[in-house]
Amino acid sequence: MLNWMRWLPENVSTYGGEIDAVIALIYYVTLAWFFLTLGVFGFFLIRYRRRDGRRATYVAGERLREAAWILVPVAVVLVLDFWIDLRGGPVWAKVKTTMPPTELTIQVTAKQFNWEILYPGPDGKFGTEDDRQFDNELHVPVGKPVRLVLKSKDVIHSLFSPNLRFKQDIVPGRAIPAWFEATKPGKYELPCAELCGFGHSGMKAWLYVHSPEEYQKWVKEQWASS
Repeated sequence: MLNWMRWLPENVSTYGGEIDAVIALIYYVTLAWFFLTLGVFGFFLIRYRRRDGRRATYVAGERLREAAWILVPVAVVLVLDFWIDLRGGPVWAKVKTTMPPTELTIQVTAKQFNWEILYPGPDGKFGTEDDRQFDNELHVPVGKPVRLVLKSKDVIHSLFSPNLRFKQDIVPGRAIPAWFEATKPGKYELPCAELCGFGHSGMKAWLYVHSPEEYQKWVKEQWASS
């Protein structure tokens, strides 16, 4: 498939390609409609421009023609919107309402202006002595679904990963589930995408995607005494 959105950051998630396809559809439909509108305006500007020796004339209105000028564009816009909904609805449902089976659950808590990332430890349970918290560092294995539990201690934040095509608002008082599956090892930016105060611009974490072997090595190093 051609990469119609090649100026976007590199996609490194399993559902990123589908999201890019929806974004491309919206972008190019909007672009085509924009130039069509400009073309119509340009036509009338030239066709009915002021010319020497030509006087303005009054044209009586016709309700049928006036209705057509309104209803036809509205119908076209509604059809295009329905087309976008048909393409985007399943993608939205896949990302937001389904959760693939996974053995890795990580709790991410936002606060002004920091990300607290909590791992449950070998017992797989939060709230026990083997939990480990890391500030602004999220470590995951490549090719494995990761479940996130997102919380906020103060105001609304938003966890955003351009490379994962992931963005989720985080509301105080709620535990919001989310997931992703990275497809390429590397280090990727995780900024806050919701204005949350004077230190908002510096609220940034890093996603470290490891190979399975490197991730297991990292886990053993963090829980060496467990």
